[in-house]
Amino acid sequence: MAATSRGRIDKRQAILEGAFTVFARRGYAQACVQDIADAAGVAKPTVYNHLTDKATLFRHAMEAAARTALDRRLAALAPLLEPGDDLRTTLEGVGLDLLRLHCDERSCALRRLLYAEITTFPDALDLVAAAGPHHLVDALADRLARLMLAGRLRGTDAARAAEQFMALLVGPLEARSHMGTRPIPDAELREVADAAVDTFLHAFGQAPGVRPTR
Repeated sequence: MAATSRGRIDKRQAILEGAFTVFARRGYAQACVQDIADAAGVAKPTVYNHLTDKATLFRHAMEAAARTALDRRLAALAPLLEPGDDLRTTLEGVGLDLLRLHCDERSCALRRLLYAEITTFPDALDLVAAAGPHHLVDALADRLARLMLAGRLRGTDAARAAEQFMALLVGPLEARSHMGTRPIPDAELREVADAAVDTFLHAFGQAPGVRPTR
C-alpha cells in the first residue's frame, strides 16, 4: 500500500512539473494535455486520473511551482539564525542568494506565466501569493525580530523591516531584467544586494554605543 501511495505521489509530482514546463513554454491556450503527459512521462489518461481537466492542472501546477520556489527561499534565510559577528556580510549573502533565486529561470517563468494568464485565471495570483511571498516575509520578519531583541538591529516592527528589505532587493529587478527576459550578471546582483543592505542598515542598523546581547 505504501509503495502504491508513493508511486501515485511521484506521478502527480511529475505531472505537475511537466505541466508547468509546458505551460511556461507555450502558454495556457496553446498547451495540450498530450504534451503535458509526454513531458511527465505518463499516459494521457493518467493526467486526467490525477487532475480532472486542463484548468485544474494549470492552477495546481502554478501552486506547486510557487511552493517549490518558497522552500528554496526559506532555506536561503538560514544564515540569519546564527549570523556571526559580521551582520552586514551575512545580510549581503542572504540578499544575494534571494536575488539569485528570484532571477533564476524557473522563477522568471512563473512570473511571466502569471502575468500572461491573470485575466483568464484571476485566482492564480492568490494561489501563488498564498504559497509564496507572504510566508517568506513572515519568515524573514521572524529572523529580524530575533536580531532586534538581541540588539543587533534597531526598531521593534520586524514585519515592516522584512517588507522593506525585500522591496530594496527585488524592487530594481523588473526594470533591470526587462521583466525577466534579460539575464542579470551575478556581479550586478551582488551590487543590488550590497546597496539594499546598505540602505537597510542605515534605517535598522545597530545604534552607536549599543552593545548587542549574545
